[in-house]
Amino acid sequence: MIQNHEIDYKIFGEELQYVEVELDPGETAVAEPGAFMMMDDGITMQTIFGDGSQQKDNSIMGKLFSAGKRLLVGENLFMTAFTNTGSGKKRISFAAPYTGKVVALNLLELGGKIIAQKDAFLCAAKGVSIGIEFQRKLGTGLFGGEGFIMEKIEGDGMAFLHAGGYVQERDLQSGELLKIDTGCIVGFTSNVNYDIQFIGGIKNSIFGGEGLFFATLRGPGKVWIQSLPISRLASRILAFATYNRKEEGSILGRIGNMIDGDGY
Repeated sequence: MIQNHEIDYKIFGEELQYVEVELDPGETAVAEPGAFMMMDDGITMQTIFGDGSQQKDNSIMGKLFSAGKRLLVGENLFMTAFTNTGSGKKRISFAAPYTGKVVALNLLELGGKIIAQKDAFLCAAKGVSIGIEFQRKLGTGLFGGEGFIMEKIEGDGMAFLHAGGYVQERDLQSGELLKIDTGCIVGFTSNVNYDIQFIGGIKNSIFGGEGLFFATLRGPGKVWIQSLPISRLASRILAFATYNRKEEGSILGRIGNMIDGDGY
């Protein structure tokens, strides 16, 4: 039985994308605070506690626990619901917060559940549940890094994720193994087995620059991969901004900075 609102959508742009959602009268989309871009007249906004889905436990404590779990995956306690209260179809748009792609997921066709990277959720049809998914294996818990606590997106409606850089969708066959940096995972279907593997080798560990562990994803199932995780981009920008050149203050140093476009 369909529980989520059925919404139509269109994705615009190439590297800086946004998604336009079309709402019939009475339909609602929910989004993270700050994702809103623009909307037609006749759509009303309402701040809601949690994700707006129908939880099994509707008590105050149940709602607090459900919403509180969202803090662990870097999301807000509150979300914004946008409802078409007018007549006729209305459109509303949500934008990704950094350069990358918007990934559209039809949960009904994907087994009703997606495991996604923290902070990946952008917006969804009302009724979609956004919670947390702990990776229960000891190795994953100790060394999983970005991939230890992930988002659990459940329902039978449309959900939209955002990812950095280029996004590739891969279909893993039964038993097929993919080794991947934990930050490069956008999400995967619930039947994919996720684990952490030690890279091995003293030179790899000390000089490899890729960390001591990577994630393993074993099929069958679908996997979405991003080429530029926001954590990697942020660390590079921070390193560049705080890096002091040895030649600073010299004539050659200033000339080098001018050539690089860094000014005087």
